[in-house]
Amino acid sequence: MNPDLKSVIELQQVDLKVAELGVLIDSLPAQIQALQSQLDDFIHVHEERKKRLVANQKERKSLEGDIEIIQGKITKHKDQLYQVKTNEQYKAMLKEIAGEEANIRAIEDQILEKMIEAEDIQQHVQAAAARLEGEKARVAGEIKRLQDERQADLDERERLQARRTEISATLSDAVRNLYERIRSYRTGAAVAEVREGLCTACNVRLRPQVYNEVRSSDAVLTCENCSRIVYYVEPPPPEQAEGNDQSAGAAV
Repeated sequence: MNPDLKSVIELQQVDLKVAELGVLIDSLPAQIQALQSQLDDFIHVHEERKKRLVANQKERKSLEGDIEIIQGKITKHKDQLYQVKTNEQYKAMLKEIAGEEANIRAIEDQILEKMIEAEDIQQHVQAAAARLEGEKARVAGEIKRLQDERQADLDERERLQARRTEISATLSDAVRNLYERIRSYRTGAAVAEVREGLCTACNVRLRPQVYNEVRSSDAVLTCENCSRIVYYVEPPPPEQAEGNDQSAGAAV
């Protein structure tokens, strides 16, 4: 195989791997931010429940204060019962006392609802408090793992970029310029293998003459349809292919 062709195939493998690493590297900050947001949301909900529990206690205390005020009124009204002079005034006073007692029962129902609510909130607060340190440790561990992965990917990309420079320097100017030009307007592969007469990049069948040239020629050729650099790899002999299949089956 033409040395330029071998080098340009390796160059593409390096470029594809660099692109793949770039996607991973760019995605990791968002993953880290998502983890931190999960922890922040957990803490925020926990703090809001704690505030709600404090507010609940204040509300119950206020309601209990309302009951004391009403009870004071009832006591006063009962004392006044002995001072009324007519039956109508007596009945009116009793009715007022009954109304105040009904108000107390309604407030007591509210206090009971608040107590039930406080119990539920308290359970959530206690459960969250028990989980909080574990959540912090889990998120910190996941972030550290992602940061380590990102650094490893950065190091690998740097190594591959250095290798790219080395490979590019071995190419002739014509092939290097051709490869870079194809990369500038073709997404994905700039170099494609030909199999059974088809360009594997665009899936268009090469003309028989071109196909034979790709198979037999040592020149750097391009697909007439997609303009990518094309190459041909001679398939292994049937006996070798069969042996490879059996080895793969045994390994499974």
